Amino acid sequence: MRKLTYTAILLAIATTTASAQTPAPRQGGAPAQVLSAIPGESVTVTHWYKQNVYDPSDNKIGEIMDVLVTREGKVEAFIVGVGGFLGMGEKDVAVPFNAVQVTNKNNNKWYLVMNSTKDALKSAKGFKYDRNAMTWVPEETPATTGTPTAPSQRPGNK
Repeated sequence: MRKLTYTAILLAIATTTASAQTPAPRQGGAPAQVLSAIPGESVTVTHWYKQNVYDPSDNKIGEIMDVLVTREGKVEAFIVGVGGFLGMGEKDVAVPFNAVQVTNKNNNKWYLVMNSTKDALKSAKGFKYDRNAMTWVPEETPATTGTPTAPSQRPGNK
C-alpha cells in the first residue's frame, strides 16, 4: 500500500511540474499567413550571407558575416569581416545594405561589389558579437560574458 501511495504522489508531482512548464500561448499579433507563391522580386539571404565582397577593381575586401534585419523585416545592414588570416586579426565592420551591390560577372555569375577598399574598412569602427545580448556591439564595449567575443564565436561559425 505504501508503495502505491508513493507512486501516486510521485505521479502527481511529475504531472504538476510538466504542466507548469508548458508555455502559455502568446497573445497579440495577426495569425500566421501561408503564401501560395513566392514574391516575384525576392531573393534569399544566401545571396549575401557568407559571400565574399569585392571592390570595383575585383580585389577581395572581405566576407559578409551577418545580415542585420529590423523588427519590421527590412534588411538594414551587413557585418563585413575584413583583414586577418583564417579568422585571426579579422575586424568586423557594419555597412549599410545599399552599399553592397550584386553584379554579374563573365558567364552571368553574380558577385558582390562595394565602392570601398579593404584599407578603408580596416580603419572603420569595429564591432563584435555579444552572445548573451545576441547583438553586435562596438569593439570597445565590455563583453557581458567577461571575455571578448572571438571571430570563431560569431553567428554561423561553428
